[in-house]
Amino acid sequence: MYAIVEMAGQQFKVAKDQKVYVHRLQEEEGKKVTFDKVLLLEDGGNVTIGAPVIEGAAVEAKVVKHLKGDKVIVFKKKRRKGYRKKNGHRQYLTEIVVEDIVAKGAKKAAPAKAKAEAKPATEPKKAEKKAAAPKKEAPKATEDLSSKTVAELKEMAKAKEINGYSSMKKAELIEALSK
Repeated sequence: MYAIVEMAGQQFKVAKDQKVYVHRLQEEEGKKVTFDKVLLLEDGGNVTIGAPVIEGAAVEAKVVKHLKGDKVIVFKKKRRKGYRKKNGHRQYLTEIVVEDIVAKGAKKAAPAKAKAEAKPATEPKKAEKKAAAPKKEAPKATEDLSSKTVAELKEMAKAKEINGYSSMKKAELIEALSK
């Protein structure tokens, strides 16, 4: 049995008890990690392909240790110009061991948190719209309007639902608001 799973932004073909090096994960050493983005699952000749992921499938793994990869040397040169740059890089990695591949019944934890965070964000917007509604009162005297800034006049035009206020000049806004 093997699975193709997306872990830390990369896709890996994993089997039970396999050791895999992935980009650094936030989990501590010794903790268990569940990856629910299973793209393909093979179980004794029976292949299941996700669209894009298989619902209910997951790969459970244990974080063994955090380490740095081999040094990669980046050397840039332009001939006959005296331009040479040497740079090195060591990627931060996490070593994990795949403990189990679950074909059905795995729970998705990450999307539920995202939905819970999205709901409170929409509620304050409604409150802001309700607070903006009392601002529809516009001064009726043209002398008061001439002392206002263009931005204030545009807000008033928006509150009165006047079309084309964004391209109007100050005199046109005052005329439209005084009607």
